Amino acid sequence: MTPTVGIFILNLAVTLFLTGLIWTVQWVHYPLFARVGAEHFSAYHHEHMRRMTAVVAVPMLLELFSAGLLLRFRPPAMSTSAVWIGIGLVAVIWLSTIILQVPCHHRLAERYLPRDQSFLTFTNWIRTLAWTARSGLLCSVLLAMLRHLR
Repeated sequence: MTPTVGIFILNLAVTLFLTGLIWTVQWVHYPLFARVGAEHFSAYHHEHMRRMTAVVAVPMLLELFSAGLLLRFRPPAMSTSAVWIGIGLVAVIWLSTIILQVPCHHRLAERYLPRDQSFLTFTNWIRTLAWTARSGLLCSVLLAMLRHLR
């Protein structure tokens, strides 16, 4: 396997993993915050954040790094514009995380308020859709690469 293909496969794999994870968070974890109850929410949220950080931190960094490497090591089936669109979507994900989700999690860590949980769930659609778009983009490149092998 060439470095170009390896970097692409790494980027595809972590993006697909993160897409599945974000859909689970969007449809399972965040909506269930409302069921925990105010008395236990702080401890639950703390543990949720600790465990989610352990699951998501390395894949997000790998995705960021490998998306950037695709600028230099781009498979022939991937246009330069596709690389930049992918990087733009990574930027949207990181900015949404830093500007919207992290501050909301900090508010929830202090005290559960239904409006903060609703805001978190609503704004998380930004990341959910961006990761889904990245998965679609990278899968279309993979299909083009596979067609080229015929």
